[in-house]
Amino acid sequence: MKTILCYGDSNTWGYIPGTGLRYPFEMRWTSLLAKQLGQHFRIIDEGLSGRYTVWDEPYRPGRNGSALLLPLLQSHQPLDLVVLMLGTNDVLHFKDNTAYDAARGASLLVDIIQSSACGVDGKSPEVLLISPPLMSDLSEILNLKCHGQPEKSSEFHKHYDQIAKIKRCHYLNAAEHCSPSPVDGVHLDEAGHLALGLIVAKTIQSFY
Repeated sequence: MKTILCYGDSNTWGYIPGTGLRYPFEMRWTSLLAKQLGQHFRIIDEGLSGRYTVWDEPYRPGRNGSALLLPLLQSHQPLDLVVLMLGTNDVLHFKDNTAYDAARGASLLVDIIQSSACGVDGKSPEVLLISPPLMSDLSEILNLKCHGQPEKSSEFHKHYDQIAKIKRCHYLNAAEHCSPSPVDGVHLDEAGHLALGLIVAKTIQSFY
């Protein structure tokens, strides 16, 4: 059996656009991924709303993805694969951050995974780096909470693709397959979760 850890933010957690509530387990892309891959794969869902790649936030402790990643890898080892989709909050909440900064943060997380001994037989797990979906016009409430520039997400693919090539890890551009709900411009709706779950499954099946 292959064990896969999905490490992400609110779109991995299953945040329902416009409500802050959580989609039922069976509707989240990670669950749809598990269903598509079948019984020979075990999917571990590690999504957290507001998680960044490398940044801290004073209002919500524990959101620094780099601080939590290694303990979680060690907790769930041995892992065959880590699916990493983070960076949206880096651009959404910090006005000076660019897609390049988010990719640099993602690169550090890939380093943590690849330098760990949390894979099979003490090796490191493989990595599937996902460039996050693009953001669109924010809802009124997100405009109050978020001070970044969502339009900068248009360059996610450019920089994440480069990181994947440098780090020699698997890569997927989520923006080619799903878009955020127009309700808030950030979070996936049911159709988005389905599309993402299916394409991640297809990507994983291409190398397993």
